[in-house]
Amino acid sequence: MIIIKGARVLPMTLDAKGHDQSWDRGVVVIGDDGKISAVGPEGEVKVPQGGEVVDASGKVVTPGYIDAHTHVGIGEMAVGKDGADTNESTDPVTPQVRAIDATYPGDSAFADALAAGITAVNVMPGSGNVIGGLAVLMKTYGLRIDDMVVRHPSGLKAAMGENPKRNYGDQKKMPSTRMGVAGLMRENLVRASNYLKKREAAELANDPGKPFERDLKMEAIGMVLRKEIPMRWHAHRSDDILTALRIRDEFGFDMVLDHATEAHLIADELVKRNIPAVVGPNLTAKYKVELKGRTLTTPGILVRAGVKVALTTDHWVVPVQYLPLALIMAVKEGLDRGQALKLVTCNPAEIMGVGDRIGSLKPGNDADLVIWSGDPLDIYQRPEKVYVNGQKVYEVG
Repeated sequence: MIIIKGARVLPMTLDAKGHDQSWDRGVVVIGDDGKISAVGPEGEVKVPQGGEVVDASGKVVTPGYIDAHTHVGIGEMAVGKDGADTNESTDPVTPQVRAIDATYPGDSAFADALAAGITAVNVMPGSGNVIGGLAVLMKTYGLRIDDMVVRHPSGLKAAMGENPKRNYGDQKKMPSTRMGVAGLMRENLVRASNYLKKREAAELANDPGKPFERDLKMEAIGMVLRKEIPMRWHAHRSDDILTALRIRDEFGFDMVLDHATEAHLIADELVKRNIPAVVGPNLTAKYKVELKGRTLTTPGILVRAGVKVALTTDHWVVPVQYLPLALIMAVKEGLDRGQALKLVTCNPAEIMGVGDRIGSLKPGNDADLVIWSGDPLDIYQRPEKVYVNGQKVYEVG
């Protein structure tokens, strides 16, 4: 058992009146099961005897940060092509491939993430395909990927616009246009819908003499159509975002908008459909046409409009350890300071359907937390201690 005392605690939870909670001198109790057993202000939390006491006076405690869209471990750092497993660029539609099967826990980016206070990352296939494969949400500490998993699959990656059209247009294959990207998506959604109906009919018939022939591609897309997982849709430009929304409306599935570079131009369309946005990366040059309209004001505009927003580095596009910097820059450019930490804690957790496990400090949640030297929105402050599942996995010095 670990008792953290004396810090300003920002739990990312609401009180009975719906107000954001915080305590200038708070207590966090971590149980032997790696879960948070109690949290609250000093004097109100019953502190058990016999535990390890951590004096965090003058520090700030937050939940561990979450990067909702990365290629950590699947696009391994410092090894070149040998570590590049993000895109299965032999077929524009590969929903059956799984990021978990190519994610290497020895990637140095996991250690970089921990040192920045990031305790969970969503690992995605790349955006070279119209449908790229299944994502996995995992902790950033562990030796075996299967032990690090928080949710698998956490979504089905899809992409609009330049990347798939360039990738396959260069191969003289479809898609070579935005029309082709949308057309292939619709075609495969219809195929998956038909497949699900045939599978249901076969299950009802229950005829051992006529075994049903499984199709892993259609089963993966079927998870989206059944609303078991969201479509995680890469789209930068407003026209591509609107095409994705148009297709989503046609087929009625859940989706998360990834990158959302020009989403500030059509925020009302996201609000109307209750579509969350994972915004970024915002710390690169405008190196392709789809980034022409990028602005650091997008997160703030979307939050004020009522969109649920998370931030992403899109590691390795921007190294994962710069997620705290991306958040600070968004605050500098208009994101409400009081809402900011939600974009890297409770919001990504809720977007990925795991808010009852990570993203906030409340009893029963995993004890993934950070003790900061000071205000985490101050660029001069840093994580001093990081805990994952109640285990201290990083410490300065």
